Amino acid sequence: MIPPPCWSREQLEAHRRRAIEVFRRERLDEPVEAYAKAFDENRRRVEDLLSATVDLQQILDGAIKDVLGDKAKLDAFRYLAGPPISEDDLRVLAEANSLAPTRLRSSLEDRKRIAEVVVACLDRRRFPWVQEGRPPTDSERAAAVLASACLMAYQRIQTWRRNEGKARQEKHVRDALLGLGFRKELPRPMGTVGNAPGPGAFCDESMVGTRKADFVVGLWDERKMLIECKVSNSELNSVKRLNNDAAAKAEAWLQDFGRSNVVPTAVLSGVFKLHNLVEAQDRGLVLFWAHDLDAFAQWVSSTRRDA
Repeated sequence: MIPPPCWSREQLEAHRRRAIEVFRRERLDEPVEAYAKAFDENRRRVEDLLSATVDLQQILDGAIKDVLGDKAKLDAFRYLAGPPISEDDLRVLAEANSLAPTRLRSSLEDRKRIAEVVVACLDRRRFPWVQEGRPPTDSERAAAVLASACLMAYQRIQTWRRNEGKARQEKHVRDALLGLGFRKELPRPMGTVGNAPGPGAFCDESMVGTRKADFVVGLWDERKMLIECKVSNSELNSVKRLNNDAAAKAEAWLQDFGRSNVVPTAVLSGVFKLHNLVEAQDRGLVLFWAHDLDAFAQWVSSTRRDA
């Protein structure tokens, strides 16, 4: 069997720098209208929330049903806290079974606990009038709306960037496989390599053993290529994306299925630290780059000649 590529430090550094150049270009080309749109949408949400609660003075009032029973207003409600509370954290802190609007519209107890959590964590600097028991001044209200909308828009753009980057990378990998003549099959759980796609086939996100892979590819030589698509926007973030996630999966898959059966792989784009790349490769993770999918295609094709 033809072994997958193992890059030298010099090769990893060259690809790492190229990936950063691509990241810079994409970030600078990003339309500024995306942030402006997100800001305007969230400003309206915050203004609606303040109106519905009489500038937060009736935040524990029965009117809160109209707020928590609406997904958009609930999102704005979470951002009243300083720092904002994630959906998962709010659900746990409020001991709520669900944050689904239908559930919250029908459950007074859940609404009450959620409101109490947010009030306890309320950002006193953005909303000083609440603690002082008075209506806000016009300037205080305007400043609170501005700050809250900025926070929400920033998070919206960050989420959009992550989702857009990963979706784009997955499309490139999928297109590369289809271009090589692979046929696409339906995803399914794979307790053994025998359940995985056969030679010349692949499927999208599926459970392989106890870990999820973005793609499972049946190489021509009967091995299974388990691909993770990883996008990182900082060297610090690369530790989480690459070492704590993809490399950890690689070790688990190699232990469960054996090196002769699986090829754990990561396709990378964005910003990565050289040390983390070297470590991930040493742990058994094969590395390819979104900006150089020709190398990916060439190696995958080589398994046909070896079959």
